[in-house]
Amino acid sequence: MSTVVQFEERQTACGKRLGIARLDSEKSLNALSLAMIQQLQPQLDEWAGDPEIACVWLEGAGEKAFCAGGDIVAMYKAMRDQPGVLVDEVADFFSQEYRLDHCIHCYPKPLVIWGDGIVMGGGMGLMNGGSHRIVTERSLLAMPEITIGLYPDVGATHFLNQMPEGCGLFLGLTGAQINACDALFLKLADHFIASSSRDKILDALADIQWGETPSLNQQKVSDVLAKCSEADSKHRPAGQVEPNHNLIKELTAGDELVPVVDAITSLDTDDKWLSRASKTLANGCPMTAHIVWNQLHLGKDLNLADCFRLELTLSVKCATRGDFAEGIRALLIDKDKQPKWQHDSVADVEAEEVDEFFTSPWAEDEHPLADLGH
Repeated sequence: MSTVVQFEERQTACGKRLGIARLDSEKSLNALSLAMIQQLQPQLDEWAGDPEIACVWLEGAGEKAFCAGGDIVAMYKAMRDQPGVLVDEVADFFSQEYRLDHCIHCYPKPLVIWGDGIVMGGGMGLMNGGSHRIVTERSLLAMPEITIGLYPDVGATHFLNQMPEGCGLFLGLTGAQINACDALFLKLADHFIASSSRDKILDALADIQWGETPSLNQQKVSDVLAKCSEADSKHRPAGQVEPNHNLIKELTAGDELVPVVDAITSLDTDDKWLSRASKTLANGCPMTAHIVWNQLHLGKDLNLADCFRLELTLSVKCATRGDFAEGIRALLIDKDKQPKWQHDSVADVEAEEVDEFFTSPWAEDEHPLADLGH
């Protein structure tokens, strides 16, 4: 197996070490592959149990992306060869990806995510669980799954529900791209730091007098990042979400999906960000819109592990019953950007069809993520 994640350990002033992991596939914008997951997981586990590792840092190679999504082309080939069948490539990728995301959420040490450049899909899953999530002036975040017939996964059932009112539903339906300022407002990031300050931050982390108390170590990292964030604040981009929050609340306020979709897609605006979001939903997968609506309503009452279990069910159903393969074909294989969705509109989707996506193909004790803690 080729090395797609680079690991290094850096000595700190007090004798402990920093663990640094770098997704290393610049050509694919560090898209998360099964090989990456299988190299990252055991190393994170090892560092978690090593008392000499004080803090972990996760970044992407190059300046363009932290991680631009999941490497879904391999899954496409497997789905195309066995349509309607739950193939191992699909179940294995998603179950191992979600297990890794859950591990990051529950990590016992400071885990700093350098979210510089593009952070989409699978990259959002890696970033969201970090204890300290950094965005820069180059950060561009999105959950654009409505364009490929999937749905916002990697823990989005949880994190879209944590956002200010209406925003999680709006972003899930429209795949809207957001910047660093938006990410802070939406609780997707904790600190803004200029991209040029990376080395300075790592040096400052190496200078910390690390102790044995996890909560104190977390606070020491927060203090370092807050100090640098204040110095770099002049580089912050203007927000797009907060200025439109009242409108987003109005657009998403309905009790049923179809009127909400109609309100967003019929929006007449000169605002380029809103206009692009509206068009993406209008051209997006109708079934995805229903999945988003239902997952967010269901997800309000689920703990994190149950969110990932639900998402694994949804993901394998998208692969076997849904528009996922067609979405990948249109966007990434043939690149004609003319997907032929199974339904002509959101209004054409029957409730029974949606329910089927939420029905697990496994018995409860046989679910691949049955052993995840809360």
